[in-house]
Amino acid sequence: MKEINASNNLDMYDDPSSYDEEYESYQAEIPLLLKWASITKGTIIDLACGTGRATIPLANEGYKLMGIDIHQGMLDRAKEKSSRMNLKIDWVRQDCTQLNLKTKASLIYTVGNSFQHFLTNENQDALLSSVRNHLIDGGIFIFGTRFPNASELLSSPEEEYVRTYKDKNSQLIVEEYHISEYDALTQIQHNSTIKKYKDSEGEIVKETSSNISLRYVYPKEMERILHKYGLKILHLYKDWNGSPITSVSNEMIYICRKIND
Repeated sequence: MKEINASNNLDMYDDPSSYDEEYESYQAEIPLLLKWASITKGTIIDLACGTGRATIPLANEGYKLMGIDIHQGMLDRAKEKSSRMNLKIDWVRQDCTQLNLKTKASLIYTVGNSFQHFLTNENQDALLSSVRNHLIDGGIFIFGTRFPNASELLSSPEEEYVRTYKDKNSQLIVEEYHISEYDALTQIQHNSTIKKYKDSEGEIVKETSSNISLRYVYPKEMERILHKYGLKILHLYKDWNGSPITSVSNEMIYICRKIND
């Protein structure tokens, strides 16, 4: 069993520009978030906001946004992007498990499967406690996490080829490989991404490796956890289009309402 250390789980976020290059174009969550934003009032909180991939589009539609993240580099990148667009967003560096904000929101969300970064029962409890403490009565909490189906939990202890692409900065050809190991006792999957940079002659000139561990939660387990923190499940979807969930889904998208104290 590998030692769980959340502070060592930020490798893939150390280069915010590269992160944006890979993920910024993904906007699947935005229509659903905008739908719920349109029927809420006041500040909207984006937890684990990263570089603002899902914060900036909502702010650009006129909503008041607060983006929270623990990684200063990601927040700096987010500030740079929102400044270029003349958007007023309150970017705050805080641990999502220990939120201490001077506001309560009618809508809080966290996307990009960020829920899986909270690796222990204690981390999950602290996150949901923070969410509850910062939601108004009747407020909405939206989040997504990967569905722990059989194929998702398959381990690949050897390097498994994923894709080949050209790096925009160096113009080198990059071959990407993944290694994964699922620990059924902790429900944590330990993942490594290896990138091999090749010159025009096919010689490897640089190789990088990043690691991330992700916790999987089963639907009935999630139902019990959310109930514990007074979060009633309004909808459970298999994707951000609002499709009904099935036993072979790849994601679980939760729309929850805070039950009054």
